[in-house]
Amino acid sequence: MTGTEVLAAVLVGLGFALLGVGVLSRSRSRTESLADILDLPYGERDVAVEPVSETRSPLVTDTIHLASRMVDQFDARGSMQTQLERARLPIRAGEFVVVTVCSALTVGLLMAAVTETWVLGLAGAVAVPFLAKAYVSRRIDRRRKAFEAQLPEALSVIASSLSAGHTFLRSVQMMCEESPPPLSEEFHRVVAETRLGGSVVDALDRMAQRLAIKDLVWVVQAIRIQQQVGGKLADLLHTLADFMRAREDIRREVDVLTAEGRISSYVLGALPVFILLAVQVTNPDYLQPFYQGWGLFVLGMTAASILTGFFIIRRMVRIEI
Repeated sequence: MTGTEVLAAVLVGLGFALLGVGVLSRSRSRTESLADILDLPYGERDVAVEPVSETRSPLVTDTIHLASRMVDQFDARGSMQTQLERARLPIRAGEFVVVTVCSALTVGLLMAAVTETWVLGLAGAVAVPFLAKAYVSRRIDRRRKAFEAQLPEALSVIASSLSAGHTFLRSVQMMCEESPPPLSEEFHRVVAETRLGGSVVDALDRMAQRLAIKDLVWVVQAIRIQQQVGGKLADLLHTLADFMRAREDIRREVDVLTAEGRISSYVLGALPVFILLAVQVTNPDYLQPFYQGWGLFVLGMTAASILTGFFIIRRMVRIEI
């Protein structure tokens, strides 16, 4: 591949990357503008239409609408949008698809330009959607772990506020003011839903279903039972907090014991890919037999064996508490 072709591939890839970044930045700024407006007291100032309205170019708008229709056809239950909400990504499912496709084209072109092999470029483009899904899952997992770690202390704060004579809703508001994200963000949404006329327990139930956290589901069930049979809610929350602290200690101990296995899976999975790219860049002619005939079959079986080993190791070190 000549220098002109490499430059053209890089420029095209950068163009797709800028398109994806533009969609993300526009979506994030629009979400922040909406949040700022919703936090204003009623009647404080007029709200401009521009910050909260769509102002994209027709090409980008049509592309996102097409991607949204495809997502609606293949994902009727809305699982992709649910995952994005759990990851707290300020982007819709159609926009996420557009950004992923642009990133796949960018990575594919860059890989093909650097390695001078269309097979590796195609492999890089195919790997991007899986990496995007893994990124969303990783964000969800990190937010879930952070929420589970903060929940016992939050329950203790709410219980102490109840013992001091505050109402349950006021106790939740005070806890939101003192707690860091992601717990404060989710409970702030609960308070906002309650201000719109809903029940606190129903808002908590929706939050538990949205986050899919077992500890939170148990808290909501315990609060519902307490409302039906009576009793001291503060004592109940203190008991739940102590129980969750014990579970969190066990989780941390399990994470420490399985850390070596998780790191091994990443190293063993990435090492063959790194060696392949290094050899391809330093000595391209050495791997030419693998890019034709039975060599493609060998590469495919090698990739399948690497992925199989990676998922087996990850499954072995994944222990549910």
